[in-house]
Amino acid sequence: MSTRGDEILDRSLSKVGGKGLFVKELETALADGRADIAVHSAKDVPMELPAGFALAAIAEREDARDCFVSNDYGTPADLPAGAVLGTSSLRREAQLRERFPQLEIKPLRGNLDTRLAKIDRGEVQAAVLAAAGLTRLGLSARIRSIIDTKDSLPAAGQGALAIEYRADRPEWLGWLAPLNHLETAACVRAERAVSRALGGSCQLPLAAYAECAGGRLTLRGLVAAPDASQVVRAELEGAMTDPESLGEALAQMLVDRGADRILAALS
Repeated sequence: MSTRGDEILDRSLSKVGGKGLFVKELETALADGRADIAVHSAKDVPMELPAGFALAAIAEREDARDCFVSNDYGTPADLPAGAVLGTSSLRREAQLRERFPQLEIKPLRGNLDTRLAKIDRGEVQAAVLAAAGLTRLGLSARIRSIIDTKDSLPAAGQGALAIEYRADRPEWLGWLAPLNHLETAACVRAERAVSRALGGSCQLPLAAYAECAGGRLTLRGLVAAPDASQVVRAELEGAMTDPESLGEALAQMLVDRGADRILAALS
């Protein structure tokens, strides 16, 4: 199905309703009985689902990191001053502006083929995209370099697929259970809790990323002003058995460090 999020290419998502544009029409198909399940990029799923809908499974994560794509340069640091770097995300934009104030950062909308074509036509010299999207579409050869999460912290749910179903059809929960990856699900639930606690949407430069090892989660979060004049970071570790509480605690740490003032200025 093609959604409004796919079709609106001349404006940033933050100005036309947010990432929920990719989800709403699929939920309508679920409600109408035209679809039994809907598969979303987890980072596009709103933090609060409408009544009657739920997530049945979160599949094992692909690479959650951002990547650098260019025909002429290997990394963002290689771009000359004044070069145009495209991105579709306020989160990426803020982190890029913080690290590379000499670059011109421009919005880059459209599906992957559209965005890659803009690079090939020279409309932008490079772009920062989600590595998972390129990999899943067999376009990993276009990736010039992977950006470490310490330099570009991912969005909540980035790289994971979420499967949504109608809550009045509980049989689907059992059928889809084998697709639920416990460690990925714990990480994404922690990340989404950060975003939910801070009122997260694509209108906010907000990042949250968790990693799981030995039954423990390491969760990092970031809130930034779009121009990178203020950037707040926090990190917290906790058990993977209660990811939502960990996410809420990290959100409070970010607020205590000034995230509330950044968010208030954006509202």
